[in-house]
Amino acid sequence: MTGRIFTADHQVYDLPALLEWNVTLTGAVPCDSFSVTFLYQKEMAEPLHLAAGFAAIENGEVMLRGIVDEYTVELGKDGMTATICGRGYAARLLDNESRPVTYQGATLAEIIRCHVTPYGISCGALQDVAADSVYTVAAGTSQWKALENFCRTYGGFSPRFARDGRLLAAPESGWTHRVIGEDDPVLACTLREDHYGVLSEVLVIDKKRNASYSVKNQDWINRGGQCRRVVYTPGQSTWADMRYTGEYQIEQSRKEEKELSVTLAGGFPAFPGDRITLELQRMGVSGVFQVTEAENRFSVKDGATATLTLRECE
Repeated sequence: MTGRIFTADHQVYDLPALLEWNVTLTGAVPCDSFSVTFLYQKEMAEPLHLAAGFAAIENGEVMLRGIVDEYTVELGKDGMTATICGRGYAARLLDNESRPVTYQGATLAEIIRCHVTPYGISCGALQDVAADSVYTVAAGTSQWKALENFCRTYGGFSPRFARDGRLLAAPESGWTHRVIGEDDPVLACTLREDHYGVLSEVLVIDKKRNASYSVKNQDWINRGGQCRRVVYTPGQSTWADMRYTGEYQIEQSRKEEKELSVTLAGGFPAFPGDRITLELQRMGVSGVFQVTEAENRFSVKDGATATLTLRECE
């Protein structure tokens, strides 16, 4: 892998050969992140001081583009080394707050123009979405939350970032499918099922009309689950709005109920959003899963490994 930095004065530098690297891809929040270590040369002092952007390039393909948060230079038993750490472009939206604003009949293109474009982020995919009601961004809301809430509420999807740093403000598409079975180089596999916080019922109450709507997670109730939440809406909500609010709360609570992590030899076997058919009969694990995080590591001593975090496809 080649590490490339972009300085605040618009210079581009390729880093010396990397001794270690860690590239973790999520596509959304928490951010993509990276850490690279290389032999330090004194000529790198000024470029490191001015480093603002970073790209990880593998076989000519950009695996991650992000911002530089930190660098360290260390003199130790292995000589002088430097380490650069940072996050993906979602960090630009998370780190900046929006002023309070109310939109009437806003479109997704308008939200991106006001909350995304000013931070140097280009859009690689844009769904035609418009609000059918007033959309309000409260004081203290991050630019990411202003964008994500609009996409979820009016488009039914979550925005995400491509590996080259472009925003994908459209439903998920273009993912690949891979099969992982007993013959693949699986180094480790962990299955975790966590019921804490999984909702059995959401009671949505419209305070102005004194009306309520109950949404139940019958599958979890049948397995003995009992965890109710009461959610108040600001008023004048339709039954469809109330049902959506309850269903959304339940779906969010179920997202991390069952999770698998699989570690493979080699780097970048799959990316967030990809589908994995897993057939590990030794563990009694099989099914189709979605990659939510891909952590890729390399060191001169241990070589390359990749850990995929998987969740069951809906």
